[in-house]
Amino acid sequence: MNTIKFCLPDNISPEVFLRDYWQKKPLLIKQGLPQLAGMFEPDDILGLSLDEAATARLLTQNPTSQGDQWHLQQSPLSEEMFDDLPEQWTVLVQNLEQWSPELGQLWHAFNFIPQWQRDDIMVSYAPAGGSVGKHYDEYDVFLAQGYGHRRWQLGKVCDAGTEFIADQPIRIFDDMGELIFDEILEPGDVLYVPPKLSHYGVAQDDCLTFSFGFRRPNLMQVLDSLVDIATAEPSLFTPLLLEQPLQPSGQLEASSIAQIKSQLLAKLQSEQGDQLIAQAVSEVVSKRQYELLVPEEALDVSELEQALKEGAVIKTDYSSRLIYSQQADQITVFANGQRLEDISGCEAELLQRLADAQSLTYQDLLAADLPLETIMGWLENSWVWLDFDAQ
Repeated sequence: MNTIKFCLPDNISPEVFLRDYWQKKPLLIKQGLPQLAGMFEPDDILGLSLDEAATARLLTQNPTSQGDQWHLQQSPLSEEMFDDLPEQWTVLVQNLEQWSPELGQLWHAFNFIPQWQRDDIMVSYAPAGGSVGKHYDEYDVFLAQGYGHRRWQLGKVCDAGTEFIADQPIRIFDDMGELIFDEILEPGDVLYVPPKLSHYGVAQDDCLTFSFGFRRPNLMQVLDSLVDIATAEPSLFTPLLLEQPLQPSGQLEASSIAQIKSQLLAKLQSEQGDQLIAQAVSEVVSKRQYELLVPEEALDVSELEQALKEGAVIKTDYSSRLIYSQQADQITVFANGQRLEDISGCEAELLQRLADAQSLTYQDLLAADLPLETIMGWLENSWVWLDFDAQ
């Protein structure tokens, strides 16, 4: 049973947040994630940034007579890159939930937002004065303080006309307009920032800030996925029938284009079109952004059974993407960008429960009469993880 409280102030319900704040205006949530305070220390993140499998960046800020010049180094990072650093610098590491399933479980605090919109958990380490500059994001983000203190300033809403500083490796700007927020966050505090709102965070001391990002697919991703799926539909390869007015032999009439457009829209709005679009969107939003981290050690079936008998539970591994769609009485499950074709109704039901943030006990598996070999497959695919510390 999940006991993590929603990351919202006591006086704001999920309904009020989604109506009044989501993608509209920022919100400070004091002690929104108290579990995060002290979960990691700076050395943990600096050490992880050097792992060759980590997705990390080192950002340095060098003052010049013309203003600060930023420099960006991408992973793999090395210890030599940390020699002779300037006073202001930052290390960013993506996809933290892959390295810490316990951290990944904090996504439960945001279960009032559909989990298919989750991006990843990024951590930013900076010593006093470090930042990533004044910027905005195209997605929603909850900025959670895990260690130390960071001062956050929020300003204007940006748009396509926002001018960035030229010749910099990152998208930053000088003008945030009139400030609407200026406060220092303590460990456990969370700041929600909607898309396109300018923000600027500066470390006040050794500081770890965790970004829980949410984003939606863009139309190009959906169209690309739709085309891939449609190639398996033979009916779509049948040449169209069109009314043919008399016209010059070299001209493509606007009326012909209109007919083709009309038939295309009719196909998209048909039951077949609904199914194709549903699958295309499901595959896009369930795709992983990062390469799967293969565990060094794995349980065998007998060890798995023993752990479950002793109280361990199966939970969703949030380094993977497990979602489902439902049309009529049919549940379709997607994992890491793939539709799961050859699974039983029982397996689909249990995966649906996991996608809905439920845990599975040994008794659940016995009641479903699901072989433990099936669970082993889930573990090997990193769809789930085994929580030994469950009570």
